[in-house]
This record gives sequence, C-alpha cells and structure tokens, in this order.
Amino acid sequence: MPEPQSRAITGILLLDKPTGISSNRALQQAKRLFGAAKAGHTGSLDPLATGLLPICFGEATKIAGYLLGARKAYLAECRLGVTTDTCDSEGTVLVERPVPALDDAAIRMALAQFTGRITQVPPVYSALKQGGVPLYKRARRGEAVEASPREVEVFRFELLARAGDVLRLAVECGSGTYVRSLVRDLGEALGCGAHLTALRRVWVEPFRNPCMFTLDELTALREQGESALRACLLPVEAGLADWPVLRLGANDADAVVHGRVVHVAAPSGRHRVESSDGRLLAIGEVDASGAFRILRGFAG
Repeated sequence: MPEPQSRAITGILLLDKPTGISSNRALQQAKRLFGAAKAGHTGSLDPLATGLLPICFGEATKIAGYLLGARKAYLAECRLGVTTDTCDSEGTVLVERPVPALDDAAIRMALAQFTGRITQVPPVYSALKQGGVPLYKRARRGEAVEASPREVEVFRFELLARAGDVLRLAVECGSGTYVRSLVRDLGEALGCGAHLTALRRVWVEPFRNPCMFTLDELTALREQGESALRACLLPVEAGLADWPVLRLGANDADAVVHGRVVHVAAPSGRHRVESSDGRLLAIGEVDASGAFRILRGFAG
C-alpha cells in the first residue's frame, strides 16, 4: 500500500516493540503506518529488548515527558559466569568465570541487595550523554568513558526460575534504572559476573494491563483501512489516568483555555482539567492557595 499522507492524528499507541531494532526506528515505522505528522515515544528500550513502548501521536506528545518518569516492570533473563562490555549478549565478552555452587536462597539474598533506593552506575554503552555525545558513541570510538553513579529506585527484583546458569527475573523499577546494570551488579555480588540475555517490558504506569500491538499486526490492520488502525489508539486521557480530575464550569473552563489562573477547591498537586462535558482542556498544578496554573493545554 502507498504511504499515507502525514496528518494530524492524536492518541496513544501501546506498541509491542520487536527485538533487533532501536526504539526510534520502531517509532518511525509506527509513525509511517499511521501517517502521523507528529509522534514521540515515552522511554527507550534497547534493541535487544521487546515489549511495551508507548507512542504518543499529535496532542498526546504533550504528556510524553510525564510518562517518562513512570514506574515500569520487566521480565529479564540473564546468564551467570560471563561479563560483557555492554552488560548484555550483544556485547563483547570481557571475562568468563566459574559459577559457584549457589542455591536459590543465596541468589535471593543477593537480589535483595539491589532493591529500594540504590546507587547504580549506568552501562558505558548507553544513550546517556557526556559533553552532548551519547556514551555509546564515545565507547565505540575507543574513548575512555566513565558513567557517573546515580540514585535509582527498584521496587522488585525477584527470581522467577532457574535453569543451570540462566536466571529468569522479575523487575519493577522507577525512571532511569538500567536492568543491564542490575544484572551486572548481581553477577558481581554472586562472585561470577553476569550479563543480560533477554528483556521484555510488560507494563508502564498507568498502562498496567496493556493491550499491545506489534508492527506486523498494525501493518495488517492498515490494509483493512484507516478506521481499523485508529481503533488501536487510546485517548490522551488514558495516559493521565492516575491524575485527579478537575471538572470546570463554562467560565473557569474558558479562563483555563486562555491561560488564565483560576481558583479551585482541590488539593494541591497535579491535575487534569476537563470541561463540564468531559473534554480534556489542560494539565496543570494547584498550589497551596488553590490557584490552578496550566502546564500544557490541549486543542479541542
């Protein structure tokens, strides 16, 4: 089928990213399938990884930055005894060590060290920038690269199954956490090293039970027509499901639409504002005095 013309499309696509491509490439393929004029994703997955990659089209791109900081969950697989330069199976092997006799209790004790607020050193081969240049580009050029430690939050790091030297793990974590680094550090705690062999992101808040679509499924739906593709999109409000709602009357709604401060009887913090008929108008913050100030407004 010919490529659709770019047009104004608004909504959120819960893409099931395939392995072997970057998040940006997956984004561009989805953008072409929908013929969307504007799109952005809400947190990269490594090429090795699969699973949930929320993609925002049109007006939904205005909330992408808020979804970046959301809690996320993964299923991970790692191999003990082998350390690589990228901390995953796509890298070059640095060292191989014998795996000591470990029972599940010993592994779980080691896993417990990496839950809560922890300090983590990101992988050198990562998209983090140093002097405006991604670390992985510097590393590939042979430059001496060091990633700065940073604090992250890990809510769950559990052993699900074991087959010899291969562990299957469940991870729930906050923004900025590298599962590759968790696996690397787990391997060191066990005295044998480890690297990530598979990773799948299963949910991102607020999409706890996501109905995901693969690129192949979207390609097939496109052949059925535009309406079949559009049916895959969630409204912008779905990405704000955990934000309290302020429903305003006509006068206050008009003030918000025009960027004016309104006073409301609501607790302080972030809110989404809707008109009396349920139309999303804006997101913003209520301060201690009850004043609501807009952060982003949405086209009607």
